[in-house]
Amino acid sequence: MSAADVRRRAVLRAIVADYIASQEPVGSKALVERHGLGVSSATIRNDMSVLESQGFIEQTHASSGRIPTEAGYRAFVDALHDVKPLSVAERHAIMQFLDGGVDLEDVLRRSVTLLAQLTNQAAVVQLPTLTVSRVKHCEVVALAPMRLLLVLITDTGRVDQRNVELEHPIDDDAVRLLREHLNTVLVGKTLREAADAIADLPNAAPMHLQPAARRATEVLIDTLVDTTPDRLLIAGAGNLTLHGPGDLRSVIAALEEQVVVLKLLASAQELEHVSVRIGRENEDVELSRASVVTTAYGAGHEALGGLGVVGPTHMDYPGTIQKVATVASYISRILRGE
Repeated sequence: MSAADVRRRAVLRAIVADYIASQEPVGSKALVERHGLGVSSATIRNDMSVLESQGFIEQTHASSGRIPTEAGYRAFVDALHDVKPLSVAERHAIMQFLDGGVDLEDVLRRSVTLLAQLTNQAAVVQLPTLTVSRVKHCEVVALAPMRLLLVLITDTGRVDQRNVELEHPIDDDAVRLLREHLNTVLVGKTLREAADAIADLPNAAPMHLQPAARRATEVLIDTLVDTTPDRLLIAGAGNLTLHGPGDLRSVIAALEEQVVVLKLLASAQELEHVSVRIGRENEDVELSRASVVTTAYGAGHEALGGLGVVGPTHMDYPGTIQKVATVASYISRILRGE
């Protein structure tokens, strides 16, 4: 790459950085004053003309400065080799806030709220899907001689509780035996696998336990099958109305409908990799005016769901990428019990 090309890349980075900060067109004089590029305004104007011909910047009207195009933002993001890490205080505050979660869903709710606050964008997170959440334990508690409480716990921290009304009274020994039979069938299976596996449990149970096993099985199957597989948590959608240039109403509508965003998050399956889609790089027209920064969270080497931020194309890419990556890594650490 020639010296002129290197300088023009520096000019482009400066234009993008200044426009992100101000949302005002950037002129050659301001670039010389702010960035110490070591050349005259005339040289910068020539560089800007070249960058404009290459499609990286554009002029809103004849006498204005330049603003980045989607191609300009893409070149800026692709050149981000080193993203400034969050400070020790910021990282400690994030971890302390997320550590207060009582289960995974609470941690994810805290995460999405925190991301919206940290980035001033809309934040989204996908709860673990049925295909990856596995049953960790099924507790059976006798509330009354003819009423049981079933507590289903998954390895992702999800807890479901259901009451079971029985046809006949059940004693403590039968409760213990029912618990053992349920856990033998359920533990280690995904929720979908568990719904299939438990169907034959009543017939396999001892004769005296079959009525209670049948009622417990009916309730558990309803719980497992009715669990929504792709729930989405959203925070900060209102932030999208505060970003000046551009109409993001279609983006807010897409967030409310959730299907478009779920599709994006479902594609975020690589841990510790942050993906950035800018404007029309998003396949869905609803997001063609927005940028989307996504990654995955999970335990071990398995992704359990996607996490991300939706905002205007003039978002703070370095800061947003680092915050999305940091929050996702802390969710993964919590899942690993660290």
